[in-house]
Amino acid sequence: MKETRKTLLITLSLTIGLIGGNAVRSLAQKHTPQAYIKRHKDAAVRYMEEYGCPASIILAIAMHESANGTSRVARHLNNHFGIKGPNNSKVIRSAYKGYASVEESYADFIDFLQRRKSTEQLFEQCQSYEYQKWVQGIASSGYAHSPSWSSKVIGIIRKYNLDELDKRSEEDGTIASMDETDNTEEKYTVKQGDTLYDIARKYGTTVKELQRNNGLTHSRLRIGQQLIL
Repeated sequence: MKETRKTLLITLSLTIGLIGGNAVRSLAQKHTPQAYIKRHKDAAVRYMEEYGCPASIILAIAMHESANGTSRVARHLNNHFGIKGPNNSKVIRSAYKGYASVEESYADFIDFLQRRKSTEQLFEQCQSYEYQKWVQGIASSGYAHSPSWSSKVIGIIRKYNLDELDKRSEEDGTIASMDETDNTEEKYTVKQGDTLYDIARKYGTTVKELQRNNGLTHSRLRIGQQLIL
């Protein structure tokens, strides 16, 4: 009887250890850089196509600032970019901004860059494939105070080949002239709230195609603007 009980205890211990080990491995795999990229690359590419900020920049900064989504601020506030602001968390006390979702954090990062005078110019001066210029511009704006911040972000981009997500407006990096476009093509008048991404999806085209057809190097629109579809 004692031997049977001993055997059962040993078996139970081994089973619990096996389950626990598998759980730890599963959790570790969930928070690897590769897993983070897989979860969030579509959002990064979407914001790149809509606003012009390189997907590599969005992902690399998020990975660096949130420790691949494992930091306390990322886990409890959905804040992946270290942006400060109000939050209503009852779990942690923090000066960092709280978001309803990670997606909301990504959107606010783009808005953060656009609403600051020191970084809004990047959307006009830099292409979506010039990630080094974006890193330098964001760093010099005071976004990060560590002197090694730029090199760490660039290191993440190069290590995981994130720049492969960035796109040129054309294969040779040039933009087609509007004069070269057939004037008989269908046009769309921009309304309040429109984005290139929404218009492209509605008419079965792509942001890249709309930019090429209209000689655009960015994704900003103005109400009443005529776009060739």
